[in-house]
Amino acid sequence: MADQKKLVAEITSMDEDFTQWYTDVCTKAELIAYSHIKGFMVIKPAGYALWEAIQSHLDARFKATGVQNVYMPLLIPESLLRKEGELVNGFAPEVAWVTAGGEEELTERLCVRPTSETLFSDFYKDDVHSYRDLPRLYNQWCSVVRWEKETRPFLRSREFLWQEGHTIHATKEEAEERTLQMLDVYADFLAEDMAIPTVKGRKTDKEKFAGAESTYTIEALMHDGRALQSGTSHFFGQKFAEAYDITFTDKDNKLKYVWQTSWGMTTRVIGAMIMVHGDNRGLVIPPKIAPVQVCIIPIQQRKAGVLDKAYEMADILKGFRVKVDDTDKSPGFKYAEQEMRGIPLRVEIGPRDLEKNSCVIVRRDTSEKIECDIDRLADKVAELLPRIQQDMYDRALAHMQAHTYQAEDTETFKKTFEEKTGFVKAMWCGSRECEEKIKELYGVTSRCIPYEQEKIADTCVCCGRPATKMVYWGKAY
Repeated sequence: MADQKKLVAEITSMDEDFTQWYTDVCTKAELIAYSHIKGFMVIKPAGYALWEAIQSHLDARFKATGVQNVYMPLLIPESLLRKEGELVNGFAPEVAWVTAGGEEELTERLCVRPTSETLFSDFYKDDVHSYRDLPRLYNQWCSVVRWEKETRPFLRSREFLWQEGHTIHATKEEAEERTLQMLDVYADFLAEDMAIPTVKGRKTDKEKFAGAESTYTIEALMHDGRALQSGTSHFFGQKFAEAYDITFTDKDNKLKYVWQTSWGMTTRVIGAMIMVHGDNRGLVIPPKIAPVQVCIIPIQQRKAGVLDKAYEMADILKGFRVKVDDTDKSPGFKYAEQEMRGIPLRVEIGPRDLEKNSCVIVRRDTSEKIECDIDRLADKVAELLPRIQQDMYDRALAHMQAHTYQAEDTETFKKTFEEKTGFVKAMWCGSRECEEKIKELYGVTSRCIPYEQEKIADTCVCCGRPATKMVYWGKAY
């Protein structure tokens, strides 16, 4: 038990210092390590296994909508990047440049991709000729580099992993439909696979993606009441098509510009999972994406039959992702390690259990202990995993609802952010001036204009003029 207490004590309490708690979990659960290159992290096997699970679930969802995977170059010529001015201006402070190849200076600087709209656009202009070539529904899994000033594991690093979808269409209606469809894919993935509820909506013009006509977002609420933008989908209209001359001959034999979308989700959703579900013992991983769903821990494993029975139980559970912890660590340390790593179920088997042909199942999310006949183990695990998945979502949803407030006037808006953490729903007149003033006065930003609009008041929470939209406001990562 001493080993268990020591391992847990190494994690700062989330109530004491949430930021340090988060960093402790990332490192103690061995998801990441810090590299010697400032702002870049090493994703260790436990962390990468989570990303592989996310990839697998998302990729299947993408392909179900007709999307195909491709891969674009890492480097973008400066002249190509500058063809669409809004994008380059938006990313200019974060771009990393390559100026030499070997020992020779390059005749033109190459940027390490911060995003790939330019590369896809340059490719599409030569790949598409007729309406018969459309739509093009492409996605790539890759890394990008953005020279962030402040970094934090998974949430904001100078290099991060993501997927970026880039589609082109013959009509505006098709492109807009795809934009919203992919946002729904993200929201469903987070809710169903990662047990994370979100608010869906449109970004204000101030907060939208550089170069987009409109940006749609899913916003999740972390345990500390801060928001996290967890996936975005952008409607570009014809801006990039005109800049890069992406045209096609339509059915009426006229040359027209395509309509374009882009959408992405990054490794920051691992950070979301940590901050939505984690506790003071470490990670709590939803069963659907858990690399290991069941950890079998033999107690007094040197005693006759214990270890053999543990392996036999692993065979019984071969339909699940199972690990037998047969290391020579103490049981207490093994429990703490399993909890730190967030494995949904722990199965304990010892000499006394052998006598009764039973075992003890422990839920990671609630610490509930359940005695189970070994003959019924597979059925019990099959029953528990979906229950855990749903319970985790329900708790996260209850937390988000309990930390979502509304403010009818300026005083209530101010007081809520002074005293509480979470989302605040309030009316807005639509002016950027008010949006910027709210950020300056209260340190909060507009998170989204939700699909589900409510009329909380008639006037803007900032200026008192007639309101046009209800907005979710909050402090964000």
